[in-house]
Amino acid sequence: MSAPNAGDTAWVLVCAGLVLFMTPGLAAFYGGMVRTRNVLAMLQQNMIALGVVSLTWVLVGYTIAFGDDAGSGLFGNLELFGLTDLKVPPAPNLHVVDGRITIPTLAFVLFQMMFAVITPALVTGATAGRLRFGGWVLFLAVWSIVVYAPIAHWLWHPGGWLAKFGTQDWAGGLVVHASAGAAVLAVLLVVGRRRDWPHTAAPPNSIPLTIVGAGILWFGWFGFNGGDGLQANGLAAQAVLNTHLAAAAAMLVWLALERVTDGHSTVVGAVSGAVAGLATVTPTAGYVNAASAVAIGALAGLVCHFALKLKYLLRLDDALDVLAVHFVGGMLGTLLLGLFGNRGVNPLGADGLFLGGGGGLLWRQLVGVVSVVAFSFVLTWLIAAGVQALIGLRVLLADQERLDQAQQGADAYHLGGVTSLTAPGAPRRRTAAAPVGEPAVPPGQRVRVVTALLEPDPAANSADLRDALLRAGAISVIVSDAAVATTTPQASLLPRGYWQDQPLSARLRVTVLVGADGVGAVLDELDRMGARRSDTFVQEAERVQS
Repeated sequence: MSAPNAGDTAWVLVCAGLVLFMTPGLAAFYGGMVRTRNVLAMLQQNMIALGVVSLTWVLVGYTIAFGDDAGSGLFGNLELFGLTDLKVPPAPNLHVVDGRITIPTLAFVLFQMMFAVITPALVTGATAGRLRFGGWVLFLAVWSIVVYAPIAHWLWHPGGWLAKFGTQDWAGGLVVHASAGAAVLAVLLVVGRRRDWPHTAAPPNSIPLTIVGAGILWFGWFGFNGGDGLQANGLAAQAVLNTHLAAAAAMLVWLALERVTDGHSTVVGAVSGAVAGLATVTPTAGYVNAASAVAIGALAGLVCHFALKLKYLLRLDDALDVLAVHFVGGMLGTLLLGLFGNRGVNPLGADGLFLGGGGGLLWRQLVGVVSVVAFSFVLTWLIAAGVQALIGLRVLLADQERLDQAQQGADAYHLGGVTSLTAPGAPRRRTAAAPVGEPAVPPGQRVRVVTALLEPDPAANSADLRDALLRAGAISVIVSDAAVATTTPQASLLPRGYWQDQPLSARLRVTVLVGADGVGAVLDELDRMGARRSDTFVQEAERVQS
């Protein structure tokens, strides 16, 4: 038996690290697009998969997926339970590749573990705001064993029934994206819709966070698709190149469609298109040439963009469009392999319809799609319904808009409009505070309280705002956040072309304590800063004895 190849082993281990990095990338990608008070919950729902699924994979998931076939082509036997007996590396039946693959078994275990981790995490984007944490943890554990591991056996083990049938899946169009997409359909039927959906939408809390997450996903996808040949060779380079080209083509097509349909090409649209291209090229990356990868990416941008309407047709509250991007993308790429497959790129593949191979591969791909989707949907619904009945999978309605506080007792952000105001001067070390002088108005004397609403932009400099009001005669100035009702709601652009009317608009509320003689000057300064007299009030007050 050949000794493990050092170069191939190093490549697979690096790719395992890249795929691991995709899970926090997915957390950031989703986390930036949920409400401010649900950010921590979304991050935790993704990160917990690293803990739960890693253990279920070592204990029983790996042996079901890659243990010797039990005889039916449906799952492996339990001889590798807990990885207590891995035999001499390389263990048999590692992957649907030829016998020249020589990497340690544990390197393969680790690489495949990361796929098992990120697959169920995809579901969290669809169920944003509705998952009970304990129920989600139980669901992750059961789903990774009962659904993911058998599907991986079907397609990535030489004895799997779909592998023997001839269905191909390079890196997870079926095993990852189609299985997770079908799971989304089932889980949404159990957890239902958010309050008032589809009449209200959830504005993103941090589009920059989403873009960072998308960048991590794109980077990690090089390992996701590049490592599946388990060798550091030309085929790995082809897979990585195809991955990048498909993402680029899908991004450009998505942006063009956004421009035509919505009038704007947005950065969220750019990364949405890229992720759609990455998901769609995944089953084909090691089986097609570069030109085909560009075509596959372009079709992904087109089809997945129009698939955004799918959730409204199905009346399913898919919060972050997992169905359109991952489910449709995974199935589309699997079927496109039946058209673009090229044995000249990979002799272990098959020629598709466009390369003279006839419709045989396309038929086998279609059977794979139907089988995986049906299996994942039915089993996932049973698991989700069981968890809901046992400990609950859906959160209480009252907690949907405050998951961070309800589940973690914390908030992701502690900034408001007031603390975001700028001020002049370089940063400096803390010095002793200047002594506070006597109040300008003695206690017990009558004063006036002036309250006004300002647009945040004209009052962007906190020092200017303070100094102007003090020069006008203000005794004290208090600034706080406010939201005012508008007669004409402001249209707010949400990610992926959705719009929402905002009946409340953000303002700064300025409360000024001033003597009676200074009211006019304070009102003039507030007018200069954009306050409207109809939103400004003057009240009599009395300074309280300290």
